[in-house]
Amino acid sequence: MLSLYNTLTRQKEVFTPIEPGKVRMYVCGMTVYDYCHLGHARVMVVFDMVSRWLRASGLDVTYVRNITDIDDKIIKRAAENGESIQALTQRFIDAMNQDADALGIVRPSFEPRATEHISGMLALIAQLIANGKAYPAANGDVYYAVREFDGYGKLSGKSLEDLRAGERVDVDPYKRDPLDFVLWKASKAGEPAWASPWGEGRPGWHIECSAMSCHHLGEHFDIHGGGADLQFPHHENEIAQSEGAHGHAYVNYWMHNGFIRVDDEKMSKSLGNFFTIREVLEKFDAEVVRFFILRAHYRSPLNYSDVHLADARNALTRLYTTLKNVPAAEVAIDWANPYAARFQAAMNDDFNTVEAMAVLFELAAESNRSGSAELAGLLKALGGVLGLLQRDAQAFLQGDDDADGLSAEAIEALIAARRAARAAKNWAESDRIRDELTAAGIVLEDGAQGTTWRRAG
Repeated sequence: MLSLYNTLTRQKEVFTPIEPGKVRMYVCGMTVYDYCHLGHARVMVVFDMVSRWLRASGLDVTYVRNITDIDDKIIKRAAENGESIQALTQRFIDAMNQDADALGIVRPSFEPRATEHISGMLALIAQLIANGKAYPAANGDVYYAVREFDGYGKLSGKSLEDLRAGERVDVDPYKRDPLDFVLWKASKAGEPAWASPWGEGRPGWHIECSAMSCHHLGEHFDIHGGGADLQFPHHENEIAQSEGAHGHAYVNYWMHNGFIRVDDEKMSKSLGNFFTIREVLEKFDAEVVRFFILRAHYRSPLNYSDVHLADARNALTRLYTTLKNVPAAEVAIDWANPYAARFQAAMNDDFNTVEAMAVLFELAAESNRSGSAELAGLLKALGGVLGLLQRDAQAFLQGDDDADGLSAEAIEALIAARRAARAAKNWAESDRIRDELTAAGIVLEDGAQGTTWRRAG
């Protein structure tokens, strides 16, 4: 049985779907005004892993990850670039999909865009006003009345008194209470706008997810996920909106992945330690990045550095080296197999990929020792559950041609020259060629079938 840590209750709970055999899951996606960064990569990889495991467990999964394509930052960036909002957002949606594909992300069942669901947002706001949970203000905005929702703070653990004590002095004069948040924003000159009962405007950020999740998954669904930074205020406000409108529970299980840290400091643009996925992929193979993310537990902080990525590359290389040395048989996973059973138990314990990875390395060691094609096949099959180890082993080990180093053709030519030197008993030349390849980061492996090579990385 799967158990997961529920942020709402602050404990692990046995996962019981609302509808037996089916799972409905919503994850907050990207605001598309720039390239995705490592924090986005972690969200995408973590919840891709979650959806893969749910499906591997025999569940029918509907996975929704939204796209915010209207936002203050989007409007500002489009104006700075002198391009339309539609051109800007489509460009970065395309880039996001390229990054996700590189990381081995299976596309969600639905990827709704905020601008496609304005009518649903208007209906939700109107219901909140009718329920006494929201109010239109004189400036054309519509606000959520936080003190009218008794459960506010239950996800984050924040009390209204604590929030009031921490409020800023420069309070919006149109709010009845400083804690209230905007549901609908009156449009300014030159901004995109939609008609509403309260005047021309556009939605606030929080209302988007309440409307899109309800449209695709219903008013009550199983899992809502996202980064830990969204727990408050975004997810807290989603609960207030959805439960305030519908009068019943919104989500049963809340999941939040941990922060990305860079050399033990939280990644942020202000600290200058901010990395896009594309920048990282210029230096490291995309599967190495995926492996790096999954070898840590999803709720723990993840410390990024080139040293940690290099270590992940070396670890993944060990697994692929096993699959090169021991050709894998095609096998279906037998969950009664002791290795598979331990892998399953780890994943069912709040998606404990740390322990699941340990099983993979034990399988690799036993495959190397025994030469068992079946065990190598199980290694590959279990790796596939995590979106790993599905490439040709030799192709992974040899990698792409390095623009700053030797091409595959040049390496093969040097190996042929070394082979000729050895045949002529010219050991000095043979050693010189090996040293040249070693200096270029190429590892030679001499065996009964000849010499193979891989990039040391």
